[in-house]
Amino acid sequence: MSEESMHWADQTARKIIKVKKDQYVCASGITPSGIVHIGNFREIITVELVVRALKDLGKKTRFIYSWDDYDVFRKVPKGWPKQDELKKELRKPIVDVPDPYDKEESFARHNEVAVEKELSKLGINPEFIYQSKQYRKCAYKEGMRKALEHSKEIKSILDNYRKEPLSDSWLPISIFDPDTKTDEISDIKYLGNFEISYKDKNNKEKTFDFSKDGISKLLWRIDWPMRWAYEKVDFEPGGKDHSTEGGSFTTAKEIVKKIYNQDPPLYIMYDFISIKGAGGKISSSLGNVITIKDVLEIYEPDIVRYLFAGTRPNTEFAISFDLDVIKIYEDFDKLERIYYDKEDLPEKEASKQKRIYELSCVDKPKKKFPLQPSFRHLCNIIQIYENDFDKIKDYYKKEIKEDFDSERLKLRVRCASNWINNYAPEAMRFNIVKKVGSDLNEKEKNILTQLKDKLKEKDYTEDELFNEFYGIIKSNDYSTKDFFKLCYRILINKEKGPKLAPFILTIGKEKVIRLLDQV
Repeated sequence: MSEESMHWADQTARKIIKVKKDQYVCASGITPSGIVHIGNFREIITVELVVRALKDLGKKTRFIYSWDDYDVFRKVPKGWPKQDELKKELRKPIVDVPDPYDKEESFARHNEVAVEKELSKLGINPEFIYQSKQYRKCAYKEGMRKALEHSKEIKSILDNYRKEPLSDSWLPISIFDPDTKTDEISDIKYLGNFEISYKDKNNKEKTFDFSKDGISKLLWRIDWPMRWAYEKVDFEPGGKDHSTEGGSFTTAKEIVKKIYNQDPPLYIMYDFISIKGAGGKISSSLGNVITIKDVLEIYEPDIVRYLFAGTRPNTEFAISFDLDVIKIYEDFDKLERIYYDKEDLPEKEASKQKRIYELSCVDKPKKKFPLQPSFRHLCNIIQIYENDFDKIKDYYKKEIKEDFDSERLKLRVRCASNWINNYAPEAMRFNIVKKVGSDLNEKEKNILTQLKDKLKEKDYTEDELFNEFYGIIKSNDYSTKDFFKLCYRILINKEKGPKLAPFILTIGKEKVIRLLDQV
């Protein structure tokens, strides 16, 4: 990275280090109250890219990711099993809600594990903090006491942005009653020091010491700035919903200054992500989610990173699963060629693109230019060789120079195969015919015989073979459109298909000749 890099992550890093410190803390987090989707991932990778930029400046960093698993279970997300059983768990901490899939120790852990497994594939390895553990071991007792001692000041800050003021008895805390395990309590009173009293569901008054008994937590708008102060956070982004005037970031930065006597972290807003064709904001509670795992089924990890590294955080964009997938692979391959000086660009633009490539790589860029099997062409190769990786690898054997070339090919084959099977338009899917049908008239048979004879004559280039098609068409006074339809019908039993000349050469003229021998 050059000191003058204008990439947004580098610009952000340079702003952060204006305050001299031995270590810079970058934070992210989410409540695992449902499936963590690719929209949530934008926050994680926004932080990770800034962490990389800080490290490239030679700075020591700490990247923390908080699982807010001590939040209350408010709503059963759609699409989950055991809906009725989950409804019985409402108002409990999500860390105490059973996993309806019976795989993990809790509902929260089910969602956490799904993300943690995928992040490492993307070169993202934060320090995970589980807020249920932090609160239950009373790690935040001093921050909680300070909030309770300054409840009136905090209430005043919040009321400035509310239509209806909070009640005079309001306190910035929620409590999970040990008997019901829920937050269904009332009449909370702060008794001073670490003492709190409240009334449970049966109107029974109870008292506890929150320095010893971790059954309470701060409300979100106070919890966030308290943890900024506790972890000494220097950078944390936030979504569009948190970033509106009067939103949680507005109040958090006032609270952290006035109550905790600390400057708020550097903050940037990131915009929402949609799914091409679905529209609107992704929502875990509605069940219309695309996960990190789903995206990695179609895109290589470097390309997933590229989608975010190549886009400013405050720009909304869509994750595509349609034909745009091909273009995204082509764009990434072009970016890679720029990095290895295989494309000519003005120096300033080349430098910008090279930095995007560096940040897109899971690991450091390879020393040698890697294999770039065209995604579009690979979709044809996979179907021609019926997903037999040994045959596919043999097809690319002259281009494979290093072990990482083989790994790239294997990964891209997997992604292309998944795309063909699940998302590709029907027009791109085919199977090579095993046996030619007998419904051919004499003219069609004659044309195909001529094509077979031409294929036997020599090894063609694409252009040479293409010209032979038109020689056959002209000599038989045959429609060009009908000629191509005839060939596709014989080869893949369809009226359309990939560009015919390269398609025949890719299938292999010997295999095509054997098919035409059946005519």
